[in-house]
Amino acid sequence: MADTYVYLIHEGDWDSDAYLGGQPEASPEGRDPAAPGAAADMDASFPEHKAFQQAVVDLGARVVGGAALQSTRHGGTVTPGTKGRLVEDAVYTDGPFPDTSEVITGFYLVETDDEDTARRVAALVPTGGHIEWRKVFPTGM
Repeated sequence: MADTYVYLIHEGDWDSDAYLGGQPEASPEGRDPAAPGAAADMDASFPEHKAFQQAVVDLGARVVGGAALQSTRHGGTVTPGTKGRLVEDAVYTDGPFPDTSEVITGFYLVETDDEDTARRVAALVPTGGHIEWRKVFPTGM
């Protein structure tokens, strides 16, 4: 039975808006993400990820999920409040952590039959930083 591993891509934050065209001033072309050719542009901009996906197949494993995450300005962190007041007493902050220069910019989920292959896949994930890889706990979801 194959196990699933998650590969978290840690690197410097990126300007995701420039690729989506969600902020016209942030995108030189002012591209609409639904416009024809937007996905092709992403493939052309990130050829190393397409090559990675082929390398996974060549190792006998299978990419079963993954995504790039938008820049940190589209999220934040939260410390939930106490029991019974999880939302009411929550403490929210912008961005991941003010003392770090790397964030999780994306992830892959890969199924493989052995840990050795999982380790090899980890070394192949494209990054400008480092990869954290972990076996996914089977929850039946």
